[in-house]
Amino acid sequence: MFGKKKQAVRRPAGQFDTMVSAKTAIEGDVHFSGGLHVDGKVRGKITADDTGEAILRISEAGEVRGDIVAPYVIVNGTVHGDVYAGVHLELAAKASIHGNVYYNLIEMAMGAAVNGNLVHQQESAGLLEQYPGNQSVTLDQDERAGEEKVAELAE
Repeated sequence: MFGKKKQAVRRPAGQFDTMVSAKTAIEGDVHFSGGLHVDGKVRGKITADDTGEAILRISEAGEVRGDIVAPYVIVNGTVHGDVYAGVHLELAAKASIHGNVYYNLIEMAMGAAVNGNLVHQQESAGLLEQYPGNQSVTLDQDERAGEEKVAELAE
């Protein structure tokens, strides 16, 4: 009681550092680490850092219009976009996803809906590497020559 030293508070697993409340709408991409809880609306891509520990939770009231890239994803709301869950994806009973789902391990409750493809992928060390929006595009010489020819014809 008195005179005892206080021990350092350990962060419990699954604690959410950031919350988008039900009265909040975000337009633009969101990058986060730790935990992100969405009760409101997000219009843009949600991307977790690449440490493999980040968790995204979308509540029943939450809505995301854009792609999601995170190691741990829990959905009980609506997503209009592709979901890339590198480690674990949980779809609760009221989850509704309109897009493709890329997962390593999936847990799906009765009532959850996916309007798109379910694609199993092995866990990757670089979660962002599997997201097509992050792949760089390089042109080979034949493609460059073709582009130059099109430019000449357009003149």
